[in-house]
Amino acid sequence: MTWETADLDLTAYLDRTEAAAEPPSLAALTRLQTAHVRTFPFESLDVLLEQHPGVGLAAVQDKFVRRHRGGYCFEHGTLFHAVLDRLGYDVEPRLARVGDPRASPRTHLVLLVRLEGRRFLSDPGIGIPPLEPIELVDGAESSAGLWPHRIRVTDAEQPGGRAWELWRRRTDDWEQMHTIDELPVRRVDVEMGHHWTSTSPVTHFRSSLMLNRHGVDPDGTPSLLTVTLDTVSEGRRGEVPRRRPYDLSELPELLQRAGARLTADESKRLIDRLDDLRRGPTT
Repeated sequence: MTWETADLDLTAYLDRTEAAAEPPSLAALTRLQTAHVRTFPFESLDVLLEQHPGVGLAAVQDKFVRRHRGGYCFEHGTLFHAVLDRLGYDVEPRLARVGDPRASPRTHLVLLVRLEGRRFLSDPGIGIPPLEPIELVDGAESSAGLWPHRIRVTDAEQPGGRAWELWRRRTDDWEQMHTIDELPVRRVDVEMGHHWTSTSPVTHFRSSLMLNRHGVDPDGTPSLLTVTLDTVSEGRRGEVPRRRPYDLSELPELLQRAGARLTADESKRLIDRLDDLRRGPTT
């Protein structure tokens, strides 16, 4: 099973993100990643609606580019991988374990990009991602985005050799996001990861709402809108987010603000689904 990147409508993607088709460079990759993250929200809506179209490139670009939606890591990574490949980047998908690597499956898709003999992590599909690639060097940091991010080399035994950890700092402490191994990734691996993430009874994507939209204020400060099952929060870099509960009647307006276009029927079904989750399991 190939990645089928030739099927990408690159012109439509660039029009949607207002990005330019530039020769590969670190600066160009940063502009592309920033444009992608600020255009497409991170969201789990189709999993909750039990209507996910899958993570093949055709389905993803139809959802993101034509229908003005977003998705989660397998979709972001599949689309961005195709874009980088078509633009001439030396890019390879990798899978990561979110949280404790001793207990978590390989259910996060990232991209490793080689530029001028150096390798960089490009991770546009994590819930609240950095806005730029980060070099795969122990201690490398990025301050772009809502919070600082850092790369660490781990000594933990991993298949495929060396492993890399991504950390972020939301408060005074650093928290580990995921661990990347060096095993090659095929499209079927992404399909299997998506299948587990969207159907397993223990996956949190089936029991909670995740909707994040990056923005930028007029002064250039990165901002974020986050909607969960029970709360909505808005924040800017360097500030404590403003968090409040919300009524489900607000959800259609919140979806529109977050850039997740649903049909009227989808919105109604999502509200019903969230209402059921808020009530909890019946006995």
